[in-house]
Amino acid sequence: QEKLDMSTYPVESIRNFSIIAHVDHGKSTLADRLLEITGTISKTNRNKQVLDKLQVERERGITVKAQSASLFYNHEGINYLLNLIDTPGHVDFSYEVSRSLSACQGVILVVDANEGIQAQTVANFYLAFEAQLSIIPVINKIDLKNADPERVEKQIEKLFDIPTDECIRISAKQGTNVEKVLQKVIEKIPPPQCNTSDPLKALVFDSTFDHYRGVVANIALFGGEIAKGHKIVSAHTKKRYEVNEVGILTPDEQPTHKLYAGQVGYLIAGMKEVAEAQIGDTLFLYKQPVEPLPGFKSAKPMVFAGMYPIDQTEYNNLKSALERLTLNDSSVTVHRDSSLALGAGWRLGFLGLLHMEVFNQRLEQEYNMSVILTAPTVPYKAVLSSAKLIKEYGKDQITIINPAQFPDKLSVSEYLEPTVLGTIVTPHEYIGKIITLCQDRRAVQKDMLYIDENRVMLKYLFPLNEIVVDFYDALKSLSSGYA
Repeated sequence: QEKLDMSTYPVESIRNFSIIAHVDHGKSTLADRLLEITGTISKTNRNKQVLDKLQVERERGITVKAQSASLFYNHEGINYLLNLIDTPGHVDFSYEVSRSLSACQGVILVVDANEGIQAQTVANFYLAFEAQLSIIPVINKIDLKNADPERVEKQIEKLFDIPTDECIRISAKQGTNVEKVLQKVIEKIPPPQCNTSDPLKALVFDSTFDHYRGVVANIALFGGEIAKGHKIVSAHTKKRYEVNEVGILTPDEQPTHKLYAGQVGYLIAGMKEVAEAQIGDTLFLYKQPVEPLPGFKSAKPMVFAGMYPIDQTEYNNLKSALERLTLNDSSVTVHRDSSLALGAGWRLGFLGLLHMEVFNQRLEQEYNMSVILTAPTVPYKAVLSSAKLIKEYGKDQITIINPAQFPDKLSVSEYLEPTVLGTIVTPHEYIGKIITLCQDRRAVQKDMLYIDENRVMLKYLFPLNEIVVDFYDALKSLSSGYA
């Protein structure tokens, strides 16, 4: 393979952006069209969600991992380098979205012309808004016969204060107007603020494990340049490495001579241990230390489940499979645990139920591990009142993730449970049923807002325990799938 020369793309002709939306509003399909227009992949009918590479994503038709790709595009005689990150839409994976946004300067907010604004559209918009990114609203699926782009434009204006004339109407499936999105990206999104003459500063925003080459880290450069043979240091572990290969992802890995400030790519530097490529870590040149980037706040696990090998002889294999998979999916927390009935195992923390299912499926498909998963529980806190226990734990408030360790109520002054703020978007004819459902689940109403003449946005404070298992299913069946 010919190595690419990346020095022809100065910082001012680079644009980094993500695609965000609710589930099934057409993010990955839009990414396919953008890849085709820029000639990154050839135009065939086989291109369906090219960026969803995992087997579990193909089977379920959802995006689980954020994937990045670099596109080359010529606009008014200038060659631009566009780095696109396609993100998941499910609430369980919103951690992936917030992580992707840290490497971007702008977003494309996709809204389905048929469905209009839905709950995750609102949540993802605020993630991008808080990160102060420029937002390009795109209305997708205008080729459907029930599409109503005017109504959706009014909703966007009412909820997000974005004027209706800024919305671009496209059909990602047929490719209508998609070229216009690329031009808007170049006009509206600012180039990254950094300089190649600064010392090297690179953020690791994702990593995977490869059996032959060790850890492959995805990096965004915030200053300087990096090439094969450079000696680099990780700010997190203070270890030194020599760079073996750098390159860009045009979904597939494409080696380059160097990477420069503002660009996004991958790096292989002989990291053998899984724990070495911490997501959120900063890399810099040996003897040229820089102030580390702020990194990411770690994900908060919402659902805990015990995981045990079916046969105790498999314990070590499962251990190494877990380590490799948690490298790629850094939002899972792992604690050692043992049970009388099932032997030694782990207590895993997930962001939600779908996350738990997907993680289990990936263990089976990618590592051939079948495991026993216990029923999901939520973490509780207990404020202790007995002096003896406070002395034993060294603090007066403990977190319980395993039901077996629940303290006796005589020695506790109060129990605390996790609560979540939930947003429900529904057609107004189902309001009565939904309010009853929420009250049955001990929820407290915080807000109620009419988005347009027939859709309502409700905000509730829920005890997590009540909604973790089957609330979503109950909500869908009450509202015939509309809420």
